[in-house]
Amino acid sequence: MTLAEYNKRYETLMHSNLPNHEKDLMLSALMTELESAFNIPMQKTPEWEERNRKVIALYRKVSLSRSF
Repeated sequence: MTLAEYNKRYETLMHSNLPNHEKDLMLSALMTELESAFNIPMQKTPEWEERNRKVIALYRKVSLSRSF
């Protein structure tokens, strides 16, 4: 799946009528998928983030969208 496809999933999820707790679960699952698909390191790595700005931007956007 491409980054654009993950972004579309995020947008669809955010505009859905799902209850917040379900959105939170789905956002967490999306974060896990992003971690796996793009090999996002567990610890903040400036070098990795510099090379993958769009990936980390989406990852942070998803993270900040959770309500818990």
